[in-house]
Amino acid sequence: AKEWGFAMSVAYNDWGAILDDIDPYAWAFVGAGLAIGMSVLGAAWGIFITGSSLLGAAVKAPRIRSKNLISVIFCEAVAIYGVIVSIILQTKIEKSDEAVTDLVGTKIVQQYAAYSVFWAGVCCGLGNLACGVCVGICGSGCALADAQNGALFVKILVIEIFASALGIFAIIVAIIGSTQARFVL
Repeated sequence: AKEWGFAMSVAYNDWGAILDDIDPYAWAFVGAGLAIGMSVLGAAWGIFITGSSLLGAAVKAPRIRSKNLISVIFCEAVAIYGVIVSIILQTKIEKSDEAVTDLVGTKIVQQYAAYSVFWAGVCCGLGNLACGVCVGICGSGCALADAQNGALFVKILVIEIFASALGIFAIIVAIIGSTQARFVL
């Protein structure tokens, strides 16, 4: 039962009613925000992991400074993946006519579109968060191994490229997950 008083308190009977009252556009915008936010967090985390090891190893072997910056660039690519997916998800969000939104079928269509955009953003964000950490760990190992033996750089760089593919998989899943999202009939 809903009570609209000064405090504007609302009592719900179950979680379904709570989720039903949240505006579908809020779900969609939160999904787009999570796509970019968690991707940037993953990139920053990866840059931190790689950068700290690179700075430490460059003290003993200064020759590794410039060529190991490729690991930082791979981490920055993870943030760019999130920006791209966030832009794609925001293009899916369309304003619908207020006269049409009162129909029951339209609300179901909007909720489906909103949830697909939300979960596409979550998938992209979590995938890129894991990708950023993975690329950062590989970049850290690459810097430390290169400081010990210069012949290992290219071999570990191949592993880092495969780690970067995790972010591309996250982009693909997010795009496929949001393809059917349409806010208007």
